[in-house]
Amino acid sequence: MQVLTLKELKTLVGGGESREVLVHAQVDVVTTKTTKNGKPYYEIKFIDSADHILLRAWSDTPIHTQCGSLEKGHCLELKGTFSNHETYGLEAREWGFRPLSADEKAGFMAGSRETRERQEADFQFIAETVQSINDPRLRIVCEMFLVEHGERFRRTAAAKANHHARRGGLVEHTAQMMRSACAIAGVYTRLNRDLMVAGVLFHDSGKLWENHVAEDAFSIEQCERGELLGHINMGIEIVNSLWRQLKANDAFAAWKKIEPTSESVRLHLLHLIASHHGTREFGSPVLPKTPEAQALHYVDNLDAKMEMFFGVYGSAKQVVPNIYDRTRPFTEYLIEPLKAFPPDGDTAGGWMAPEPAE
Repeated sequence: MQVLTLKELKTLVGGGESREVLVHAQVDVVTTKTTKNGKPYYEIKFIDSADHILLRAWSDTPIHTQCGSLEKGHCLELKGTFSNHETYGLEAREWGFRPLSADEKAGFMAGSRETRERQEADFQFIAETVQSINDPRLRIVCEMFLVEHGERFRRTAAAKANHHARRGGLVEHTAQMMRSACAIAGVYTRLNRDLMVAGVLFHDSGKLWENHVAEDAFSIEQCERGELLGHINMGIEIVNSLWRQLKANDAFAAWKKIEPTSESVRLHLLHLIASHHGTREFGSPVLPKTPEAQALHYVDNLDAKMEMFFGVYGSAKQVVPNIYDRTRPFTEYLIEPLKAFPPDGDTAGGWMAPEPAE
């Protein structure tokens, strides 16, 4: 029997059919709860490289006793008959588990082949785009970040919920934002493309601590530094730390006569980090005050929203054809998007537009 990812499992049973399947997953949270009748049960959150599920072990099932030994971080193979319950969501009947072997765990932690290939391609795109920055100050400080923090960056989640909330999600989010930023800079040619690219790389760099994922885990770890400072403040701290290293380099002295000045470049980069949430109520200490800052805010928000839309289309059920059930954080029913017209299709079924009147 083929081992499925959690996302594949959700898709498979999303139509309401019951299927017997195998999945590999890591225990994230084990919670003891009580039914209305006073019977205890376990609710276990399982995660993998791209998704999560909740399963319940009721007190009158054989699996209930076994689940008492589960702890956060355990990597397991789950086997059972899965279906989509109208009230409880994903549900498993007659399910069981076994620990993964060392080799199985190593392969599991690497993520699915699709996820590995996508994130590797995204990281490569980020590195290549950084190399295309013309401003030597911005290019080198970006290169320093990728060398010093690259491995941690590859594991970090872009958010705790809603969008790219998974191991490696920040690389995916950053790469897609860079593609959008470069495209927008090609349309609005007065935008500073170098500054936009560097701003995209650093805007969420503080999440390397706020949304850190350990080498042997998929869940986001809370840390005191992240809770006390937040990712915007830590992103500013990261840039300033790297900039101090940059100033210690002999080449920095040669840039004193370059315009714009190195100090102006640093301040504009810090402003992009500080203002990228767009409004004070969403956490930005200052509002966007430059075209690049405003563009970065929109690019960030656009990519997050698109990820959330496509996430609903991939997992939510349709209440009627083409209308999806309400799914957080959206408050409305989402509609199936219009399919693009094929480029080689019949443009008008043989009909020709009339000639314009003379």
